[in-house]
Amino acid sequence: MINKTKKQRFIFQIISSLLFVFISSYVVLGQEKVVEGRVTTFESIPIINATIEAKSNKEVVLTDTLGMFTITCAPVDKLKVKAHGFARRKVKITENKKYVLVNLELLPGPKSRELAVGYGHVEDAEKLYAISNVNENDLDFSRYSNIYDIMADMFSSSAQVTGSGEIVIRGTISSTGSDAALLIVDGREVDAFAFGNILTQDIGSINILKDASAAVYGSRGANGVVIVMTKRGR
Repeated sequence: MINKTKKQRFIFQIISSLLFVFISSYVVLGQEKVVEGRVTTFESIPIINATIEAKSNKEVVLTDTLGMFTITCAPVDKLKVKAHGFARRKVKITENKKYVLVNLELLPGPKSRELAVGYGHVEDAEKLYAISNVNENDLDFSRYSNIYDIMADMFSSSAQVTGSGEIVIRGTISSTGSDAALLIVDGREVDAFAFGNILTQDIGSINILKDASAAVYGSRGANGVVIVMTKRGR
């Protein structure tokens, strides 16, 4: 009789455990949500076939020709974003976040460009090869007194700084009456005054776009574009 009672308790515990696991799984699945996003490089060039993985359920999706993706994940989660030739990124997903913009930095060196183009991550190869860039892994920006000193030292063959603080990119032809390049800091257009007041220790990367790579900015980018990403903005 005692053995029978023990056996019944044992069976009851197994059934209870299975029910708990089933209910817990159902609750977790019921809490999942859909997150949409876009993956780019140099703020505007879409990255095709970038891999996005959700930490919670290990779901993996790829970006389309516009750099867009849709993934199912937990309400609070982390997404791993990677593509050949680019530095990997981790993105935190909060309960209220349903759309994310991810900007991947191209790794230093010409080989990274070849990988990015060879793996089909950038549809138009000219967009990458019309870009000059330097980031904090290549250079200690804080040793310069201002951003114009960096431009003169690192981009002298690509751009020149005028007396008024504007930047003129070599090889561009003005169609707007002004030769000044478009200045973008952390995704926002700024004037020469704001650009010149960026603290050098805050700079994460500087990129110069012209020709095909600047075309995504329309007429505003006709004279080329200087893009600065700060450590805080990243």
